[in-house]
Amino acid sequence: MSPPAIETNNLTRQFDDVLAVDSLDLTVRSGEIYGFLGPNGAGKSTTINMLLDYIRPTGGSATVLGHDAQSEIKEIHQRVGVLPDDVGLYDRLTARKHVEFVIDVKDANSDPDELLERVGLADAADRKAGGFSKGMGQRLRLAMALVNDPELLILDEPTSGLDPNGARELREIVRQENERGTTVFFSSHILGQVEAVCDRVGIMNNGQMVVEDSIEGLRDQVGSDTQLTVQVGDQPDGVEAALGSLDAVESVTVEGSTIRVGLSDRSSKTSVLSTIEDAGLTVDDFTTEQASLDDLFASYTSSGADTGPEPAEVDA
Repeated sequence: MSPPAIETNNLTRQFDDVLAVDSLDLTVRSGEIYGFLGPNGAGKSTTINMLLDYIRPTGGSATVLGHDAQSEIKEIHQRVGVLPDDVGLYDRLTARKHVEFVIDVKDANSDPDELLERVGLADAADRKAGGFSKGMGQRLRLAMALVNDPELLILDEPTSGLDPNGARELREIVRQENERGTTVFFSSHILGQVEAVCDRVGIMNNGQMVVEDSIEGLRDQVGSDTQLTVQVGDQPDGVEAALGSLDAVESVTVEGSTIRVGLSDRSSKTSVLSTIEDAGLTVDDFTTEQASLDDLFASYTSSGADTGPEPAEVDA
């Protein structure tokens, strides 16, 4: 049985009075796409930097592909591909020259043209990177990360700054590489990017892992709860008891002429409205909101998460 692609035990990093990573226990299974999620400043990049020995932990330990992340870093770098957050490109070098440079550094036998074809840049192999769009630049960085056919890809905010089409194209490449047998560690502060491509998700906040589950498991946590907000024309005195007796009603709050009802079954909305009208009240308006994974993410990262919606895009 293969060792975990990534395993940490009480991994900790203190910067002066800031505890950036706090006793992190993390296991990334071989062959999976693992989403490492959290707001900016949650400790994700610090964790990645410790895995790659760019910075040393102040406590705990980590292994990557079975190798110690402090004493066997050469072996790790030979078997891992990394797409850092917004690493620079050389404007005057072509796409092929960028990939050839990494091949030389790693003393690899990779074919630069084959790698550029895998990321959809075969037609741009001889173009200078200075003329590339943001999406093309990210695909070139990914081609560089794929040199030497790594067993593990570590992607730090790979879709940051991309438009919806660029993000979708990069996610599709990530899926294809995973199907080739590569384990993927996908770090992002955008839930939608992780949800669209990952098998399991770990959510970091304030240096700690606050929840870890499959996408399906996270959806189960959200459940089918619906919030129904009803505006009525009169003071809704005495309606709380009647609403609370309905089977699907989980909570009732009344503020002035506003009634908020938490439902475990969205289809019970009609019964709620009928009960309100049977109490002699006039329904002026109502809205329904269903809990989402974004709500769950916000609930775990409410201390300053950058979780605003992305531009609208069609599901890939």
